[in-house]
Amino acid sequence: MEYIGEHLLPGKIGHFFAVLSLASSLVACISYFKATNARDPLEEKSWKKMARWAFGIDALSVFSVLVTIIYIVSNRLFEYNFAWEHSSRALPLNYLMACIWEAQEGSFLLWTIWLCVLGGILIKKAGKWEAPVMTVMTFALFCVATMILGIYLFGHNIGINPFILLREKMTGAPIFQRADYLSFPQMQDGQGLAALLQNYWMTIHPPILFLGFASTIVPFAYAIAGLWTKQYSGWTKVALPWTLFSACILGTGIMMGAAWAYESLSFAGYWAWDPVENASLVPWLVMIAGLHTQVVYNATGHSLRATYFFLITQFVLILYSTFLTRSGVLGDTSVHAFVDSGMNVQLGLFVAVFLLPAYILFIARYKQIPFIAKEEQTSSREFWMFIGALVLFLSAMFIIISTSLPVINWFRKDKVTTSDDAAFSYNRVEIFIAILLGLFTAITQFLRYKQTSREYIRKLMLPTAIALVLSVLVSVFGGINYDKYGAGFMVAIHLAMFAGIYAVVANATYIYSGMRGKLKAAGASVAHVGFGLMLVGILFSSAKKQVLSYNTTGILLNFDPEAKQNPMENITLLKGIRTDMGKYWATYVDGDSLDHRSKAEYFHIRMEKKDGTLNFDLYPSWLKSTKGQAQISANPDKYHFWNKDIFSYITASDNPAQRGEDTVQFKSNPIAIHDTAYYSKGYIILDSIVINPEKYHFGKGDTALMAHLTVVSRDSMRYTATPVYYVKDNAPRFINDTVFAQNLAVRFMGLSEGRKLNIGIKESSTMTPFVALKVYEFPQINILWIGTIIMIIGFIMSIVWRRRQTRLSRVEI
Repeated sequence: MEYIGEHLLPGKIGHFFAVLSLASSLVACISYFKATNARDPLEEKSWKKMARWAFGIDALSVFSVLVTIIYIVSNRLFEYNFAWEHSSRALPLNYLMACIWEAQEGSFLLWTIWLCVLGGILIKKAGKWEAPVMTVMTFALFCVATMILGIYLFGHNIGINPFILLREKMTGAPIFQRADYLSFPQMQDGQGLAALLQNYWMTIHPPILFLGFASTIVPFAYAIAGLWTKQYSGWTKVALPWTLFSACILGTGIMMGAAWAYESLSFAGYWAWDPVENASLVPWLVMIAGLHTQVVYNATGHSLRATYFFLITQFVLILYSTFLTRSGVLGDTSVHAFVDSGMNVQLGLFVAVFLLPAYILFIARYKQIPFIAKEEQTSSREFWMFIGALVLFLSAMFIIISTSLPVINWFRKDKVTTSDDAAFSYNRVEIFIAILLGLFTAITQFLRYKQTSREYIRKLMLPTAIALVLSVLVSVFGGINYDKYGAGFMVAIHLAMFAGIYAVVANATYIYSGMRGKLKAAGASVAHVGFGLMLVGILFSSAKKQVLSYNTTGILLNFDPEAKQNPMENITLLKGIRTDMGKYWATYVDGDSLDHRSKAEYFHIRMEKKDGTLNFDLYPSWLKSTKGQAQISANPDKYHFWNKDIFSYITASDNPAQRGEDTVQFKSNPIAIHDTAYYSKGYIILDSIVINPEKYHFGKGDTALMAHLTVVSRDSMRYTATPVYYVKDNAPRFINDTVFAQNLAVRFMGLSEGRKLNIGIKESSTMTPFVALKVYEFPQINILWIGTIIMIIGFIMSIVWRRRQTRLSRVEI
């Protein structure tokens, strides 16, 4: 069948470049492999030249694939599954790129782009290490290129083709039996970007995170190159800036994700030990361990074997994390994970083709790796840096094993799970890790390599005393009384607070005294100050996190058990009713869908401090699914103070998507002036009649009557209602009035016999606009974000300093 209106050329061009990328990366890998093993310099030069050309073609092909996808998406070619599933006509231009990496194949393409960029830099900067390092890099490019290939081989799908047509994806759909299917209404628009992803963080977080993922291969490649060429120690100094860069970028990407989660997700925080969050954190922890042992080796000759192990392991864990998040195995435990795309075998092989050769080579060369038989002095810097690296590694192993329970359960009859309180199952261990790391970070800077004299140890006395005083003041006056998990855990929190403060004070003191104010060389200390501040910020904002929305209304909602909401911690606000909320008055002012493109419905919540010193507005929202499903998600809103955040999100509402049609009718009640009519929660008094009320601006030819009613509830609360009956164009009209607090609507239905008025009464819970609101206070959370920025600055300072030191040392690379 010849289909009408399809644009097939872009897809053919894009798929051609995808195949060319695969082929050229393979040629580049083989050529670099031959260049590494070549003994003749001319042969090496020839192979290296071919490898560079092949790499250039690969990079050009990858960017051509990206340009083709952008063309398809921006021109709304919905005959392509990629455009139909991830974009729409209403999608704002700033989310054009974001919709590309929403898709599995798009995120793999993003990974490939960064590998090409890093590979180009290595070709220029790696010197004699170019061939072995680029062999590893181009092999990774080949593996990732298979992920966007989208061909069938021996009955198995190899990758996901971003250029597959929708009719090829949905082969059984009746619509594609028509040659003119593109003219059908359902083909005029796509499903769009997922509602929760329509956030500015989506445009910047994935590129940074995937640059971090891609960059982890560089220290790994240098380690493999050292083992392969048996030049075991020559790479560590030149690779150190790369290790710092990768740790900096990946850490930045992780914390961007934390900020995004805090802003857009409703788990009331920035970290929930979500499996996908853990999958990013674990490789970073191991990389930080490898970074410290790499520094130790460059300074003392110790810990080279540990450096190999950590830098190999961190990249293997990146690949394993990729398997976890993309195989669908975490689909039931994480809000971030991809669904199963039928690539589990391929993803598993992706891990295996790096894991097995790398560890086999490491084990085979282990005894040949130089080491110093004499053990480090316990008073030396290198000893405690190694202990700190070991603690980081053990922490990473605990997290990854807990995160991998869905994988472990594949092989067990008896399923293993964490406790019902998943966050605490991590926190009860990691709080002690934090204490140790804080102490190590504070003390180790004051120690010397090889051996430390008492004079240097005495320099610790002042920062130790200052930290003790500050932490005692915080413990006594800081209001940290987090006893939810018992006295033992609360003591651990106070110890961790001391460790964080100690890290900040000790490293700041070291910059001033130990380094005599030489900031250029103080990158490590600055990063440690940032880490200490992050730890303090995490402890303050978590241990002092306070629920403000305790329910004072007596209206308790029945939440779904899966929502894990305590009705007593969710205040129900009726529209227009000022409600007591502890230190504040809260009023649900209005709700309106302000952004039809993202299908967001915002709720205006007015907050007033009871002492009259502060008023502010919150606009939490519901995000309706843009993928054709009836699901909705809560999107929080916050009000920032210099010392805290007020964090809110909607847990329930009278959203029309959640309630059924109101079928309750008005019940007629004939009453005279000063008479009473009853309803289930009280009674209504007809006070008076107003003819042609001024506030409605009726014309001279109109006849209007307004009933002035007093509604008295069982608890003696009094409300006013003023329904109107009028005649316009010889037809009766009604203006109803509603008492939301009583689920009550009244209508003036006209005159009745015996000089009585006919008052209609309707009671219905579905007509009352309400929201259930969860509100938290996060004290001192800005310390966390300030610490993050300072830590990143410290990394950048270290990269600049180490690169300068490498150039000055004039090491032949």
